[in-house]
Amino acid sequence: MFYLSKLSQHFGPLRVFEYSTFRGIAAAFTAFLLSVLFGKLVIRKLISLKFGQPVRTREEVNQLYETHGRKKGTPTMGGVLIIGSVVVSALLWARPTNPSVWLALFTIIYLGALGFADDYQKVAKKNSKGVSSRAKLAAQFVLAGIVVAVFLSNQRNAMFSTDLYVPFLKKALIPNMGLYAFGLLAFLFYGFVIVGCSNAVNLTDGLDGLAAGCTVTVAGAYAVLTFAASNPLVTRYLDIPFTPGSGELTVLCSALAGAGLGFLWFNAHPAQVFMGDTGSLAIGGFIAIIAICCKQELLLVIVGGVFVMEAASVIIQVASFKLTGKRVFAMSPLHHHFELIGWKETTVVVRFWIISIIFAIVGLATLKLR
Repeated sequence: MFYLSKLSQHFGPLRVFEYSTFRGIAAAFTAFLLSVLFGKLVIRKLISLKFGQPVRTREEVNQLYETHGRKKGTPTMGGVLIIGSVVVSALLWARPTNPSVWLALFTIIYLGALGFADDYQKVAKKNSKGVSSRAKLAAQFVLAGIVVAVFLSNQRNAMFSTDLYVPFLKKALIPNMGLYAFGLLAFLFYGFVIVGCSNAVNLTDGLDGLAAGCTVTVAGAYAVLTFAASNPLVTRYLDIPFTPGSGELTVLCSALAGAGLGFLWFNAHPAQVFMGDTGSLAIGGFIAIIAICCKQELLLVIVGGVFVMEAASVIIQVASFKLTGKRVFAMSPLHHHFELIGWKETTVVVRFWIISIIFAIVGLATLKLR
């Protein structure tokens, strides 16, 4: 793609490759086709390796065992299909000269490897705990440290601004967080965003198609946000931060949306494959880096509202039980609560998709409310 756009000065029609919108659409189709075409192959390989999803015992999940017990043995680690599709599409359609592209791709591979190690421990080694929570948290904060180092070493590049913006406000709430205690504030904040988003997606991945469908919605919203952030006319009109080069992240967001749709082809109920921690941790971290690069980190709370609801339900449940001995929800994460009160799995998933779409629209609408 990059070389074809270079030839546009000699052949006019090739100018279309210079536009991130066109390449974003192409990346979405490429990722979707890769997921669909290679999906069966990946599923067969996972089955042959006996990477089947473990299911908690009847005592652990109680009433849900009747519904989820039959899923035991369904191949997991299907996130490799999403990661592979996104990486290949990005290499084909995004500009290799853009450093934020490589940062995002490094993130999805890094957290994908972490998730794979966790899944492998659970499935192949029969270790139900997988990688310890402390080890995962440490690895995620190591990634935050790498991100901060990249930002601080590229301060002259407007693409790597460490300003903190808040939805509904025109000016940065905290200008250049990287100046505070040699980047400590940026490290803590970016770490919180990465850890929070990757684990929130991980908690959402509990029903057939739920996390994949919500991923498509959030990726689509951030495709719009990154495109807006890269256009000086749009940023001036909307009073949002201008981040030159973030148009290339539009290509990556589109690739994730396409890969998510392709994965959903096999992950829709009844699921033939699960993404596992391999996919959920990688997707969450990838979205977090996109949000950080286009300076819309806090907007994730709105755009990724379903992910936030799921994570918040777990925090509330644990806090309530420890403080009062009572549970707020029938079960957490939130999607299991609705199953236990009588909603069918497919009903929960489709309704959460609808809510995710609404959250994405509201998030985009905040761009004008400043």
